[in-house]
Amino acid sequence: MAGDSIRIYRDLLVWQKSMELVTGIYKLSKILPKEEIYGLISQMRRSAVSIPANIAEGYGRNSTKDYIRFLLIASGSLYELQTLIEICLNLGFINKESFNTCHDSGREIERMLTSLKKKLHAHIR
Repeated sequence: MAGDSIRIYRDLLVWQKSMELVTGIYKLSKILPKEEIYGLISQMRRSAVSIPANIAEGYGRNSTKDYIRFLLIASGSLYELQTLIEICLNLGFINKESFNTCHDSGREIERMLTSLKKKLHAHIR
């Protein structure tokens, strides 16, 4: 669907990068205050997991329009995660270096999702 060399969703670089981001978020969230376990920690983990999960689910759909819809959901989860990371920075829960690492990774995934959505849109026109 997404290209000749892409046979399964695991071949998608954006999915691979998203999986790396999930791992990073789980590690980062371990340093947050324990009282945030049901607040920021839980929300950050859910939004991070949602990114590769929606990329994979959309890939498995029988429709390019459905795939694009799931990529839009993944993008929304990414924006949510970026906001939560910035909240953690503003509250002093993480340092600027940790923020920059997550932010840079998120921006890369954002560009990749945008590119993939554009390619898919061109395919259905």
